[in-house]
Amino acid sequence: MKTLLFVTLLMIGFMMESSAQPTVPNTSGVKRPQYKISVTQSGKHLGDIVIELFPDIAPKHAHNFDSLVSAGFYNGTAFHRVIPNFMIQGGDPNTKDDSKINLWGTGDPSQTRVPAEFSKLPHKRGIISAARTNDPNSATSQFFLCVADSPWLDNQYSIYGQVLSGMEVADMIVNTPRNSQDRPNEKVSMTIEKINVAGSAAKQKAKPATKTIKGDK
Repeated sequence: MKTLLFVTLLMIGFMMESSAQPTVPNTSGVKRPQYKISVTQSGKHLGDIVIELFPDIAPKHAHNFDSLVSAGFYNGTAFHRVIPNFMIQGGDPNTKDDSKINLWGTGDPSQTRVPAEFSKLPHKRGIISAARTNDPNSATSQFFLCVADSPWLDNQYSIYGQVLSGMEVADMIVNTPRNSQDRPNEKVSMTIEKINVAGSAAKQKAKPATKTIKGDK
């Protein structure tokens, strides 16, 4: 009986750890917009990840992301890079085209770069940060979502959001079978829409996508 109780407690502890969410409090009074990332793989809906952005901490990155979502830019892009115990990365326009699979992660040179907005926030599980090249000011449409604490990235990448719910979906994505380049064997696609506080989809105004560069870290 004691053994069963111990195993049960271990399972509960594991579940609590795996579902733990980072909490970056909003003390600025600035409204933080929320978005729903719907994820599919091989025609199957894996689930939704709800995130909020930090315009109070990284206003340029938050604005860039919001503009891209409003234009429908992310719809059809993929999580092209998955590394267990680290992160999942997506948002490259090349991932919309399966014939460009060798270019996934390299980005589009015509995209507008977003200057770095480093902060004291730590790269904890559930944090969303901007992917970039070796140039700190080269962030564009690509982003990564930490599935584990990654302190070596602190003060080097621009954190601009966090997951509110759906980390179990991120865990499914990061653990999907992948090749030697950390690319999922089966494409993991996304659509992103802005939502209001009540959770319903907000109406999107069609406007040109903000253009941005390749973003592999």
